[in-house]
Amino acid sequence: MAESIGKLPVWLKRRFKTGETYSHTRDVLNSLGLETICTNANCPNIGECWSRGTATVLISGNVCTRNCRFCSVAAGRPEPPDPDEPRRVAQMARRLNLKYLVITSVTRDDLPDGGAAHFRNVVNRCRREIPDMRFELLVPDFRDGQDDAIKILAEAVPFVFAHNVETVPSLYPKVRAGADYNLSLDLLRRAKQAYPDIQTKSSIMLGLGESDTEVINVLKDLRRARCDRIAIGQYLRPDKDAVSVVKFISPDKFDWWHKKAESLGFSWVMASPFTRSSFGAEKDNPENTKRPLNIP
Repeated sequence: MAESIGKLPVWLKRRFKTGETYSHTRDVLNSLGLETICTNANCPNIGECWSRGTATVLISGNVCTRNCRFCSVAAGRPEPPDPDEPRRVAQMARRLNLKYLVITSVTRDDLPDGGAAHFRNVVNRCRREIPDMRFELLVPDFRDGQDDAIKILAEAVPFVFAHNVETVPSLYPKVRAGADYNLSLDLLRRAKQAYPDIQTKSSIMLGLGESDTEVINVLKDLRRARCDRIAIGQYLRPDKDAVSVVKFISPDKFDWWHKKAESLGFSWVMASPFTRSSFGAEKDNPENTKRPLNIP
């Protein structure tokens, strides 16, 4: 159980930031009726991100067709995507003066294209409103139609293409039931083949009971799939129904993981207790982009 590992360590304690910018971000999102992964996943970075005037928008509703045990997003039968949502997301981006927007969605196994067309529509509408905006798409695995989804999304490039493997393969039955590790790798590989000039990205959570060797193997698998960017963070239980934390990873160990990921050739690395896939996504991390991209 989570309680058996002791109290939250000092490096995972911080004050919740609020203020005028936080309130403005909240009010803009609420006035437009938009969902965010920040609120639906109980992200610990919400105070910091909203206080900087940025948020990760959650499109295609807030009900997921899967029920992963690391996530607090509601599971069930979602409504059809709202055709007005692209306009509202574009309005949000304009009112918050965003230059970089991360867009994610619930998993939509109920849709023939897995929701790919809705991603495309949101990007293209935002780009019409703000031509110089940059985008990062954090997509589900498009289980029943990866090739079709990639073709649809080709109409919205350029963007960073992100898909999270989340954890090591041995923990999938416990943490990410309904997903398939190799299918996730296939999606990243196919995206890189289809869009050779864009950056691909993934993320992994630590503290779920994985071994260092397993994590290293995941990083190597991602590099073999030609994944460019990696985010490595501490898993924190988002609600009482989620799987428990097994271990708190120290900041020093995250520094070690940062160096390890760089040594494997990732061109963009974030590794820290509070790292999340979309947290700091807009940072170019130029000191890493000049490193040789080694394929292990």
